[in-house]
Amino acid sequence: MASLKITMTGLATLARNLLQHLGIKPGERIDIDKMPDGELRVRAARPAGTIENFIGRHAGKVKKPMTIEEMNELAAAGPTDKRQSATGGGCRVANRIE
Repeated sequence: MASLKITMTGLATLARNLLQHLGIKPGERIDIDKMPDGELRVRAARPAGTIENFIGRHAGKVKKPMTIEEMNELAAAGPTDKRQSATGGGCRVANRIE
């Protein structure tokens, strides 16, 4: 069990191995839940994204939306260069995103 020392200002520092266990990097946040009997539950804060944020992420960056037919043609054509075919990457779409 890890033990933390509280500073005069009320701060506690988590040891590096505890941060690594939580998957926390510098600048990231943790969530602390108050549990019964004076216990705390500490876990990595994971932002919950919404579909609205995802959909709006590329708003205004596409000149003209692709049609289903254009997408199917690109998918059927396969990779467009040797680097992508060697890595198994998907199709590259040029001049679609500004």
